[in-house]
Parts: sequence; structure tokens; C-alpha cells
Amino acid sequence: MDWLSEHAWVAWLGIAAVLGAAELVSLDLVLIMLAVGALAGGVSAALGAAVVAQVLVAGIASIAMLALVRPGLVSKLHQGPELRLGHTKLVGQRGVVTQRITGLAVGQIKLAGETWSAAPYDENVTIEPGSTVEVFEIRGATAYVHPVAELGE
Repeated sequence: MDWLSEHAWVAWLGIAAVLGAAELVSLDLVLIMLAVGALAGGVSAALGAAVVAQVLVAGIASIAMLALVRPGLVSKLHQGPELRLGHTKLVGQRGVVTQRITGLAVGQIKLAGETWSAAPYDENVTIEPGSTVEVFEIRGATAYVHPVAELGE
């Protein structure tokens, strides 16, 4: 018993290792938070704290990790990048008009390095060449665009 009281930090380190290994199986981010608490208990043991203090430090650190760190990590892991494929990734991007666009005549824009047929999203708008437009929608091979107000106008 004398050896255990002098080397309690080894026991805490073992508990932390077991919890860390178990986390690799569960992937729920609960056991790893408890492992951090066990490490905190091990640090307090290495500093010579009493067993009751070690258990309190480990418990408080575990609860703090579960309450403060885990929710943020879980939300980060559950949100992923928005995957937009095909022509839908062009919606919201800006292009430059290369051929006049009116409600009656389809024009052209340079968008993402390619030339696209374009029509105004609002049929009453005429957009001149050189104007910057934003893509609101793509139907077939035609981009429906709206002019973007530029500074100084």
C-alpha cells in the first residue's frame, strides 16, 4: 500500500490510458474527457496531493471537460462542408457580361473561366457588357443573373 500511495500518478496514468484506448472504440468523446480528468488527477498525485484531493481534481476536470469542451467539439465534428456539385456550385458566384443581356435576348457572361449563356433574372432589366453580375439560378445551360451594384455608381 505504501508503494501505491507514493506512485498514485502511475495508477492515474493507467486509468487515462485505458479510457483513451476505450475512446478509440466508442468515438463518442466522453471517455477521452474522462481520460483528461484522470490525467489531472495524476498531476495532482505527482504534486503530492491527498487521495481525496486527487479524486476531486479528477472529477472536477472531467465534468469541466464534458460541460465546456465536448459540446463544441461535437458540433464541429457534426457539421461538414457543404458539398455542391455540378452547375449548382456556380449559383451565388459573380461573372462579367461579355454580350448584352436583355429580357428578349439571351447574352453571354464569363463565369468561372467559362462562357455561359445568360438571361436576366428580372426580365425588365438590361445588362450591358463589362457589368458584374451575380448568378441567381441556372436552368439548363443558361445562367439567370442580376447586376451587382459597383462602388461609385
